[in-house]
Amino acid sequence: MSRSLRALVLCVAVAGCGGGSSNYAAPDNLDNACSIVSQNPDYLRAFKRTERKWGVPVEVQMATIYQESKFIGNARTPYRFTLGVIPAGRQSSAYGYSQALDGTWKEYLEETGQRRAKRDDIFDATDFMGWYMTRTQERNGIALYDTRNQYLAYHEGHSGYRRGSYTRKAWLMRVAAELDDRAVLYGTQLRACGKIR
Repeated sequence: MSRSLRALVLCVAVAGCGGGSSNYAAPDNLDNACSIVSQNPDYLRAFKRTERKWGVPVEVQMATIYQESKFIGNARTPYRFTLGVIPAGRQSSAYGYSQALDGTWKEYLEETGQRRAKRDDIFDATDFMGWYMTRTQERNGIALYDTRNQYLAYHEGHSGYRRGSYTRKAWLMRVAAELDDRAVLYGTQLRACGKIR
């Protein structure tokens, strides 16, 4: 094999490994659903696949991911500090687009058989959300299009929601209401630009 051919093969191999880290950066305009899915076409494919499989509307998924990770694939919770300066670990094990906790993610993997799923993969993260929100519908009677209450159950857990733990958290009630508005906005935008019906 000639040197130039070897160099070309090496360049192609290295370029193939480079893969962008775009899933680790927030989209340019988080307030425009059409811009988000145009910038990241895999997002829309993942949202639609999850809607077909689990019934969770695209805009509900998008609003939830906006709140949980701002569409950053490797998002983690902030560190806690002892005495204000000594790192004492992260606030929780939440990770990825959906901010799934370790225990809940493990339950999802076992129940669905998705052994290779990753929280920083948009397809896996939305599938997890579809699975979780479907369980929320079954256990708490919350409609899949009810962004506000789905988010409250997503944040507090199924039993926390049943106990009404969110009623003692005014900030969470405010966030859930804002999320409901965001889902309506995203849905309106996506229909206007022809991405969903």
